[in-house]
Amino acid sequence: MDAVLLSVNLVWVMLGTVLVFFMHAGFAMVEAGFTRSKNAVNIIMKNFLTISLGGIIYFLCGYAIMFGDTAGGLFGTSGFALQGVDDLSFFIFQTMFAATGATILSGAVAERTNIFAYIGVIILMTLVVYPVVGHWVWSGQGWLTDLGFIDFAGSTVVHLTGAVAAFVAAAMIGPRLGKYENGRVHVITGHSIPLGSLGVFLLWFGWFGFNGASTLAADPELVPSVIANTFFAAAAGVVATAFYTKFRYGHIDGSLTLNGALAGLVGITAGAANVSVMGSIIIGLIAAPLLVEGVRFIEWKLKVDDPVGAIAVHGICGIWGTLAVGLFDINGQGLFYGGGISLLGVQAIGIIATIAWVSISVTIGLFIIKAFVPLRVSAEEEIAGLDVIEHGTPAYEYQDIFKGSAVKGETFAHRLTHFGKTQTNIQEEHV
Repeated sequence: MDAVLLSVNLVWVMLGTVLVFFMHAGFAMVEAGFTRSKNAVNIIMKNFLTISLGGIIYFLCGYAIMFGDTAGGLFGTSGFALQGVDDLSFFIFQTMFAATGATILSGAVAERTNIFAYIGVIILMTLVVYPVVGHWVWSGQGWLTDLGFIDFAGSTVVHLTGAVAAFVAAAMIGPRLGKYENGRVHVITGHSIPLGSLGVFLLWFGWFGFNGASTLAADPELVPSVIANTFFAAAAGVVATAFYTKFRYGHIDGSLTLNGALAGLVGITAGAANVSVMGSIIIGLIAAPLLVEGVRFIEWKLKVDDPVGAIAVHGICGIWGTLAVGLFDINGQGLFYGGGISLLGVQAIGIIATIAWVSISVTIGLFIIKAFVPLRVSAEEEIAGLDVIEHGTPAYEYQDIFKGSAVKGETFAHRLTHFGKTQTNIQEEHV
């Protein structure tokens, strides 16, 4: 009987691993759809490199720093290259999470980042930045665990970590050309909302493994609750964002409503095993206005250019989801369930510590990377598009556009640059 139970648990965790891996297809589609067509290949290459290179780095060092024998509750010191590690199933499941934390940054710095600088960021995130936060919370030996911090599947460990790194990187790299001019904020629209919507559905699907398999066992009571909470938080996020944008802007905004699903998913991830279905719906409902106003605040007030809204989705909603555990925990610790404010205070400490660590480490890391390679491409390369410049091929066939358009002495590069300019598809709005 024990052998059967062990096999069932193993199959469940491995299924979750596959689902979380499949989320990277979702990230690629969301980022590609929400950005311009001339950068689609670049987006796809960055996502493939993130899961591949990030997985290797995590195998060599990241897992040891995250789950090795602790050094004062701060980081691990053993298990490099899995030396002495027996549980391969847990390792590969965690590898998918590490890559997810890194890929959040990809969309926020899209369309202007040097791909070799981005490779440096992948190494930085999976080598040390993410594993240190993970050690604090999930190793069982970390100082935040000792305080009683709760983050079931990663609203802080994965999503806030990735979002803070994205914010720092986007601020240091600077906005895309034409984003901010003469006191105006220009909305640079993505080239394919259908592609973005496919990505959101893939992410939503994969999230059932992201949260569900974080039980680490096929628990017949806990798993259905986690899956239900995951669905209803996302559903509430979609509905609330649709109505909120209708109220705020006079129409149901397509891209924000898609991100509303992700906002709900990020929000429920910390407490998926700790709240009721009603609590999950409330978490999703509140995540929606936080997302909409967060996107506006980051882009319009802070002037940080985030093409896909990743900072608001994963950062602001990650903070909300982490704090929400302190409100809605049904195990006697939530404020609304008679638990007082102690857990809420611990959750806030974890958030502040994570923001501080990631901000400092990523800033230092980017300055080191900048000493070897530029963080962003040249203006000419950005205008032409990163697909042809960095990868030698466009994502889509452009021959119909170029056919018959050349004038005497005009080269393909000239026409490509012109095409890049015409594809900016900018809609002006006053601040």
